[in-house]
Amino acid sequence: MRGMKIEGLRIGMKVRHPQYGVGVVKSIAEATADIQFDEGRRTVAPEPSGLEPAEPQVSIRGLDLPLAQVVQQTVDATISKLGLEKPDAVVAQLGARWHKGRAVLHPADSTLQTREIPLDTFFHKVVMIRNNLRVLEQKINAHEQLTDGEKVDMQQYITRCYGSLTTFNLLFKEKEDAF
Repeated sequence: MRGMKIEGLRIGMKVRHPQYGVGVVKSIAEATADIQFDEGRRTVAPEPSGLEPAEPQVSIRGLDLPLAQVVQQTVDATISKLGLEKPDAVVAQLGARWHKGRAVLHPADSTLQTREIPLDTFFHKVVMIRNNLRVLEQKINAHEQLTDGEKVDMQQYITRCYGSLTTFNLLFKEKEDAF
């Protein structure tokens, strides 16, 4: 029985062992890997044990990676480049009375210049903050090394941020889109 080579393993990769079932690679040494299976952690030599990838793989310029990882990195890069949402989609959430409006900031010092910002630009920034908080919340909840107590502690800060952002609820067309 021939399995995959040690060079083909990546930390976090899902693998299938003929005896132990599906597991996740936790660390990699010169000839063995520590893999977390349902019944516990095992040190396995991948090639002689018949270890195989448990998820689709893609080969890019000679580098083997899990397909899900490549797709996720591509999606993440795309979302980041787009600013999480298309500006048109964000403006559709803005209440009609605010379309083509402007936020005007008047400094207390009359020698300083007044600033004007188109409301759709301002609204887009508020929605980006909301979206980034949602992504942060998901990353905290999915984090493998944080304890439940640490996750709850971090969630409280996110909840407080949402609370502060309720000031801008008046800009949303639909109540369910608000904070």
